[in-house]
Formats: sequence, C-alpha cells, structure tokens
Amino acid sequence: MRILRLYLIRQVIGGTLLALAVLTALDVGFAFVGEIEDVGEGSYGWVQALVFTALTIPGRVYELFPTGVLIGALLSLGTLAENSELTAMRAAGLPVRRIAGAVLQAGGVLMVVALLLGEVVAPASERQAQGMRTFAHSERIQVGGTGLWAREGNDYLNVQVIMPGLRLHDVRVYRFDEGRHLTEMVHAESARYTDGTWRMRGVTRSRIALEGVEVERTAEESWERLLAPELFDVVVVEPQQMSAWTLWRYITYLRDNSLDAAPYELAFWSRFTTPLSSLVMLLLALPFVFGSLRSGGAGQRLFIGILVGVGFHLLNRMLNHMGLVYGLPPLLSAALPMVLFLAVAVVALRRVR
Repeated sequence: MRILRLYLIRQVIGGTLLALAVLTALDVGFAFVGEIEDVGEGSYGWVQALVFTALTIPGRVYELFPTGVLIGALLSLGTLAENSELTAMRAAGLPVRRIAGAVLQAGGVLMVVALLLGEVVAPASERQAQGMRTFAHSERIQVGGTGLWAREGNDYLNVQVIMPGLRLHDVRVYRFDEGRHLTEMVHAESARYTDGTWRMRGVTRSRIALEGVEVERTAEESWERLLAPELFDVVVVEPQQMSAWTLWRYITYLRDNSLDAAPYELAFWSRFTTPLSSLVMLLLALPFVFGSLRSGGAGQRLFIGILVGVGFHLLNRMLNHMGLVYGLPPLLSAALPMVLFLAVAVVALRRVR
C-alpha cells in the first residue's frame, strides 16, 4: 500500500508541475507582449522587459496554483483511470478514502511549495522587478533592498514602504549643504499626500552642527515639497504582492490610525486561503476521475479542468470585490469560494461507489 501511495503522490505532483509550467508559460508570454508597449521609455529596453517579466514568474505561479493543481490532478489521475490503474488499486483493497488521502498528501507538499512562493520568493522577486523597472523608466529614483532612494536637489529621500493612495511608511530625508556636509536628518513614521501637501506624522528632526546635534520631535507636519507624487506610481506595493507578515504590520498601522484596512485584511486572509484552495481542487478532481471522466480523453479532462478552474477564479474575484463593496468580513470574503467548492467536492466524493 505504501508503494501505491507514493506512486499516486508522484503522479499528482508531476501532473501539477506540468500543468503549472504550461499555464505559466502562456501567462508570461501575454505579459511580455504587454511590456513591449513600454519599451523605449527611458532606458527600458527589450532586455529590461524580458528580465522584468521573468522576475514576476514566482508571483504568477502563485496566482495560478489552484487552477494548475486542479488541471494537473485531472490529467494525471484521469490517465490512471483510463489505464484502469485506479480500478486495479481499488480491487487490491485500496478504498476511495485511502486514494483521497494519498492525493491530499501530495497536496500537502504542493501547499508548502505555494506558501514558500507566496511568502518568500514572490514578494522579494516582485520588489526586485519593480525596482529594476522603476530605475529604467526614471533614473531619479532607485529601489533596492534598503527601500526606495531618490534625490531632490541636495535632499536624499529614503522610503521603506510605499502603499497605494500615496501612503509612505518609515520615511527618512537627509539634507546636505553646498559643501556636501550633512546638516539635517528627518525621520517620519508615515507620510500621506493629500490636497497638494505631504502630511508627515511622528516626525523626528535632527539638526547637525559643530556644537552638536539638536533633536526636535513633532506629532505632525505639512510639507509642500518631498518628491513628485507621480514618481511613486510605478513603485507602489499592491496588497497582493506583500507577504502575510508585511500585510499584518500594515493592517496594524492602519487600524491604529483609524484608516480603512479592509483591502489589506482581504489580501492577508487570501495568503492562507490560496494554498488551502489547492487541497480543495484536488478533492474536487477525484469525483470527476471516478465518475464520467474515467473513460474520457485527456482533451475532455483538460476542458473540464480549465472550466472549473476559471469558474473558481471568477467566483473568488467576484466575492472578494462584493465583500469590499458591501462591507463583508474580509475572512468571509476570502474563504467563502473555497468553502463552497469544498462542500461540492465532499458531496460528490460521498456519491462515489
């Protein structure tokens, strides 16, 4: 039985990786075509467009994971059913629940891969991609491991986190005189651009002179000049590109400042429901394999997999947006599509003989 279980796990993982490779290749191809429109702006050329698209691959794989798992499971398990291998396993005493358990073990391995992609690889890769693209479009700003750096006259600006809506977090400004001597350093916990001015909160100002350093703290300041707002548009960090830890920190900041955190809470819970959705997709594939698709061809299984995968994706997007519009709890908006498909999978599995 152990050999059969390992065989099933290997088949499911292999089919999923193949499906993900094909889906990602198609998605990357379309994305690269979209990047061609920006070629020629600044120093952004064909090589930069290719590198940028390549750096976004981990994030694209993460988004396609549930659909890839479903298609991969349908193709791999469908092939086993077509070759009567699943029938032989059941005749040898391996019940459906044990087959489902082996498939879920494969899903557990895939879920770990999805978590690593979503929490470690994709956020870092997206930051590097945005930084490279930003510097190619405008050499006034540069993004690296220490955040965004920009120069405005004799002032050097460093921003650790850039959020949608022109919200900045952990801002530092270094001011130099004509002799390139540091004269002042300003740190702000946060900044937001509203009504043509920058609202700086939690400001600590350190003036440097021969006599020593003078420190001054203010709760809030208004600055007319920091950096042109349009320069931040190309480096803004979308919630879907953040890790769960970064999202949680920013949600806490928004709540402390009585700001709307719903989009970030939705993205936070989605970081957990997306890997779990992969397990649901595996369970959903089993009734199809044991049912009417066991005698169908690969094309039929591929069509069903794409149809169900796209349906899940569209339902997930629709309920997410409805949750934001109608003020539903973010956890409910993120988990409801997965729960609905899980219910369908469980009911269908119980009808398998």
